[in-house]
Order: sequence, then C-alpha cells, then structure tokens
Amino acid sequence: MTNDVKESFTDAGGPGNGTAGVAAGTAAPLAAAPPAPAALAAKVRTLAPSMTRSMQRVAEAVAGDPAGCAALTVTGLAELTGTSEATVVRTARLLGYPGYRDLRLALAGLAAQQQSGRAPSVTADIAVDDPVADVVAKLAYDEQQTLADTAAGLDTVQLGAAVAALATARRIDIYGVGASGLVAQDLGQKLLRIGLVAHAHSDPHLAVTNAVQLRSGDVAIAITHSGSTGDVIEPLRVAFDHGATTVAITGRPDGPVAQYADHVLTTSTARESELRPAAMSSRTSQLLVVDCLFTCVTQRTYETAAPALAASYEALAHRHSPRTR
Repeated sequence: MTNDVKESFTDAGGPGNGTAGVAAGTAAPLAAAPPAPAALAAKVRTLAPSMTRSMQRVAEAVAGDPAGCAALTVTGLAELTGTSEATVVRTARLLGYPGYRDLRLALAGLAAQQQSGRAPSVTADIAVDDPVADVVAKLAYDEQQTLADTAAGLDTVQLGAAVAALATARRIDIYGVGASGLVAQDLGQKLLRIGLVAHAHSDPHLAVTNAVQLRSGDVAIAITHSGSTGDVIEPLRVAFDHGATTVAITGRPDGPVAQYADHVLTTSTARESELRPAAMSSRTSQLLVVDCLFTCVTQRTYETAAPALAASYEALAHRHSPRTR
C-alpha cells in the first residue's frame, strides 16, 4: 500500500487510525469546522500540556515548521518525529482537524500566510476572515480556559491572607490604570456595597497623594497584568512604606510590583497577546480574582455585609421598577 493511499485510508477511519470507521448506512455526526490556519499555533500552546510526549513532538513539529510538515505524508511526519502514524492522526484530531489531510491543508495555509508577511489574525487565534459564529465560539473557549488557568494557579493561602486584611481594614485603596483601572473600579464598588471604606484610583497623582495617608491597618491593592506599570507600582510602594498591608493582582508574580506586595495573587498569562488591544484575557482573569476577594470578604463580614447589601438593593430598587403614570 502506498503512502498516499495509506494516508487516505487512515483519515477515513481504517486501520492505523485507532478509532472505528462510521458504519455503512449510518449518518456521521456533524463535526465542528476545523480551526483556521492561524489558530494552529495557539491550539498547540493550549493543548500541549495535556498531550502525551509523542503527541507533543508531533504538535511542536507542525507548529514550528508548517511549510516543511505540509510537504510530508502521514508516514513522513511519523518518521520525522519518531512516532507512529496513529499518533500523528490522533494529534491532528486533538488539534481540531478531522484527519491528517485537513491538518496538511491548514499547515500549507499557515505557511503561505507566514511567507506573505501579513498579519494572520485579529487576535492570537481569530483569523480576519472568521465568520461571526466562529469568533463567538473561539472567544468563549478562550475565556473559559483563562478562568480555569487562573483558578488553578491562584494561591489560596495568599488569597485568604488578603481577605483577612480586607475584612478588618480601616480603609482600602485600589490602584489600576487602563483596563486594570476598570477592574479596580469594579472591586471598589463591590466593597463599598458591603460597608467597607474603599476607593479606586486611576489617576496616578491622586493615587500617590492618597497612599501617603495610609498606615498600619489599611490595605492597598495594585492591579497590573504586566507587573511593571509604574503608575500603579509607585502608590503601592508609598503605601508599603507607610505600613499598610499591600496586595498585588498581577500576571507576573516575579515583576517589580511584587517587591512591594505583602500578598501576591497571580492571574493567567497563557492567552494574553500583543494582538489583543483590549487586554481581554488579563481582564477576565483579574475579574475572577476580584470576585473571589469580594465573595470571601462578604463571608467573613456577613453580619455587617448582609444588611449593607440589603440596604443598597433597597435604595436602588425603584430605579429597576417599571414607571407608572
């Protein structure tokens, strides 16, 4: 049997595939469209940790040299990576392609994009010509993975210590600029609704002038995905020097902000990309950490938080009721 015939036979569900073919006369289930070529590298980064070592070798090979691998038959790629044909096909399917033939087409498309020098995507894994339904599905998947990664990496000991400090704080200052500033405002509003004295600062001058008023028993929180935003680090340093308990919410726990933080809460960085101008992944993971802080503080202060929440709901209830003439 020639390699080309063998490849076609394998993709169709024959021997060497590792899965049974669809029985004659039985309609095959509808499959999701294979990922666009530009999504291949992102898929490899996302799924590689869950692959076997042999499958990782295949995935790394196709992501590293799409043009070279596109020229190989399933047998050739198996030989190149020191794996089997079945492993190559399983890897292709795990990456979202029905069979190796579809993966080869995607590799050829990716190689063409790289050679043309044009930007292949709007974000790390969304192509310019993706239909709306695919954009929605890809973003939803990315958000889910970001939340899962953040939850898995969040240090609950550090979180518990931060919660304890917030629950008894005389005053809470929160610093953030840009997209992180929106997250800071969200946390500040949440804490105010349960009766805590909390203020979010996005103006760096006001942040510093407020930080000098902090002391032991107060809490300062810096939110910065990069961990190196000077407008956020400076007020946190001032608060730290004045004896306040300091917390950093960051995707870079080894960044400069950490040296002034008593407690570091780490957010996901795996899917952040310079092609995402709205900082979508970092904002999603920051909001999860903020919700964890708020919920746990509410638990600890429930006797005072519950009446405060009820009062805030009651104060706003008339704004949500239909107006009558």
